[in-house]
Amino acid sequence: MTVELTHDRLDRLREALLAADYTADGVVELLGTRAHAALGRGEPEPALRATAEPGPLSSLVRVFLLGEPIESAAAERALDPLPLAEAVAAGILVAAGDSVRAGLDIRPHAAMDNSWWVISDLDAETRPPGVPVTSDHVLGVGRASLSLVRATPQRPVGSVLDVGTGCGVQALHASARAERVTATEVSERARKLAEATFRLNRVEVEVLDGEWFDPVAGRGFDQVVCNPPFVVGPARTDFVYRDSGLAGDRASARVVSELPGVLNEGGTGHLLASWLHREGEDWRTRVSDWLREPDVDAWFVQRDVADPELYVGTWLRDAGVDPRSEPGRRRSREWLDWFADNGVTGVGFGFVTLRRTHGGNGRTVCEDLRHAFDDPLGAEADAWLRRLDWLRDRPSAEELLGSRLVAAPSLVLERVSSLAEEGWREFVHRLHRTDGPGWQHETDELGARLVAGCQGALPADELLELLAAAYGADSAELTRSAEPVLRELVQHGMLLPAEWQEDER
Repeated sequence: MTVELTHDRLDRLREALLAADYTADGVVELLGTRAHAALGRGEPEPALRATAEPGPLSSLVRVFLLGEPIESAAAERALDPLPLAEAVAAGILVAAGDSVRAGLDIRPHAAMDNSWWVISDLDAETRPPGVPVTSDHVLGVGRASLSLVRATPQRPVGSVLDVGTGCGVQALHASARAERVTATEVSERARKLAEATFRLNRVEVEVLDGEWFDPVAGRGFDQVVCNPPFVVGPARTDFVYRDSGLAGDRASARVVSELPGVLNEGGTGHLLASWLHREGEDWRTRVSDWLREPDVDAWFVQRDVADPELYVGTWLRDAGVDPRSEPGRRRSREWLDWFADNGVTGVGFGFVTLRRTHGGNGRTVCEDLRHAFDDPLGAEADAWLRRLDWLRDRPSAEELLGSRLVAAPSLVLERVSSLAEEGWREFVHRLHRTDGPGWQHETDELGARLVAGCQGALPADELLELLAAAYGADSAELTRSAEPVLRELVQHGMLLPAEWQEDER
């Protein structure tokens, strides 16, 4: 369905949405917390009951959030000053006799102190039965989008580039922290809906037509965000929002390798990515090889690994294809055959943080973080890069061990014991950071005591000498074994430079 979202129509729509209080807070107040939570779980009946009383806000919630048809007269009142005929002509609504239904998904989206509306195509819950997903379908705000928002540092920056903006949600969030925002998009329909979203929210975004980084060749940005079409498999493009037309994980590889070229020095890039797990190949080596330049710091965080069968079934259902149907079985065979022919044992998924540095001393770190944690990864990404800089400035053992360190406030020591004849016997000492990604490190009694001594008063080398004397250990050997452990604990934010704590005071 074509859309004609002119500036005049969008401006009048904005007036109507504001007048009805069709905002994140307004919807929660109307529905109540329990009905709103039920709607988030895909259970519409409580929300239908809460919107039984007629009114502009009830009408907007029913038509846009619940996918229900509403009477044309009710729609006319809810959209005033935008005439109903104009809303239908724009593609916002679709006429069906004496009623109308949603033609587009228009829903409130809030984050911190900001409240926006996002325009996209109808999702599976609001799309009428039998209406297929088209190849140029524009996805709304999904879990992947929100996870990238949480994985992106929210510090103020001068310029942000959103590569493949889709419905524009990453650019919206960027507008709250950046002086200038640029968005690129190869899909004409996605560009139109993103531009409509920006106009509806009075957000200034430069929108450019083109694929990957071509539209911004020769330019530099302080921050780049990208939620690319990262589905891996045969080279095809069934849906623009998820399929790149490149085989395997080449879409993720292309973004990782080309993104540093549009970063200003010190600028950072944040993206979602997928990578293949193949027989006889370490995924860490695979993704590290995507980086072509020495002046880049890279942090690959693997959040999940799916086996090929689960992966194929998940993405078939995402497209509304029943894996039990003949088309679904045919697609499954093609996809699984490609995985088998290419030795694929699994598909990894996660976040990538990149930073433009200098001097040819960039560092790549790949870490598996498949355990559950709630803290946003964006703040941790900035802190990780700061700790990386501190460690890089102390390349020798003498420089590191001559530093004063303090244990992070969130650090705890867990002891695990087993029952033996003589009573409880401790066999695991585990350091655990209870915030951020929840890093855990197993250690021994000496390691636990070393960390306990890191209170900023003495440098690490003096603490090690005291421990060696107290336990009769070889001082030189203890120092050699402690250096890599201390580096890893600093890298993961379990130990921090004492001067940082002093600077905060």
